[in-house]
Amino acid sequence: MPELPEVETVRAGLADHSLGRPVQAVRVVDARSIRRHLPGPTHFEAALTGRALRGAYRRGKYLWLTLSEADGTLADEALVVHLGMSGQLLVRDEPGSESGNELDGDSGNDAEARAAFDEQPRHLRVALELGPAGATGDTGATRGAASTNRASVNRASVNRASTGQRLLFVDQRIFGGMFLSPLVPDVPAAVAANKAAPGEMAPGEVPERFLVPEAVKHIARDPLDEFFDPAAVRRKFLRTSSGIKKVLLDQSVISGVGNIYADEALWRARLHYAKPARTLSAAQTRELLEAVTQVLRESLAAGGTSFDALYVNVLGESGYFERSLNAYGRAGEPCHRCAEAGRTSLIVREPFQNRSSYRCPHCQRAPRSR
Repeated sequence: MPELPEVETVRAGLADHSLGRPVQAVRVVDARSIRRHLPGPTHFEAALTGRALRGAYRRGKYLWLTLSEADGTLADEALVVHLGMSGQLLVRDEPGSESGNELDGDSGNDAEARAAFDEQPRHLRVALELGPAGATGDTGATRGAASTNRASVNRASVNRASTGQRLLFVDQRIFGGMFLSPLVPDVPAAVAANKAAPGEMAPGEVPERFLVPEAVKHIARDPLDEFFDPAAVRRKFLRTSSGIKKVLLDQSVISGVGNIYADEALWRARLHYAKPARTLSAAQTRELLEAVTQVLRESLAAGGTSFDALYVNVLGESGYFERSLNAYGRAGEPCHRCAEAGRTSLIVREPFQNRSSYRCPHCQRAPRSR
């Protein structure tokens, strides 16, 4: 399943390539992919058509696109996307003499470029036809997480923005989906108390970045969120005797962490997945959260983890963090840390909640049974 780095990579790609574009048409190919949009496909298509993609945001494994009405005002609902196990959001720029599209340069033939643009990928579920950026309204677009903002835009990007685009939701296993959800305030306590972002909250107004889809509000903030609260996570750890990996995977405690990055963080923190969360010392909790943050940042810098073609960015490119994994997927291979210390210890794979956990039996010893 795509985890925080993979979803953030997709969000950043949408921010770079698709914001400011009006939705000219929507085609629901498979209604199962919008099953969470209860009014149905016809309403989904009509509700998006005529609005523009305004801002790209993420919390944990959910991402959403805020929308602008025709007059440029913020719509009261957002397009929410969850990639599930195999979902992809792919961007295809319409070929044209001013597009700067890579397909034109590769093929040297307009007909081939058009054929590539029109080709329907396997497992296509939803297609959005987008117009040129800025073709309608003033998006006032907020680009989501500040880490992806760019001070300059190259000429090719400007050219691409002047042509149409297709935004395709592809999902082989149909565990993911898209739906519209009303925006509701979710102001961090520090901001509400004017202890952070002073002056940003005008009386009676909530900035766009503090609005979240109602369906996402229950999801906890992730370690890359500027308002992530380690102390609050520590308090939740102390309230449960569940194994620490199970708690890391609970998106209401800490979001964005799945099986891959939980195993990697636990390896770095030298913790066994079954160690009860409440038994972690303050120092162990701090080290674990630092390990989670570090591994997420490193994976994000590498474009995420791609074991196969299911995990790609909006341009269809794979990430390469799998080359840096220390535990996940390495059963039977030497533990890097032990090897550096002159010890021989092989990573083991053990069953865990209908999936697997990977650990070093020397570095991550099982907790004593009571």
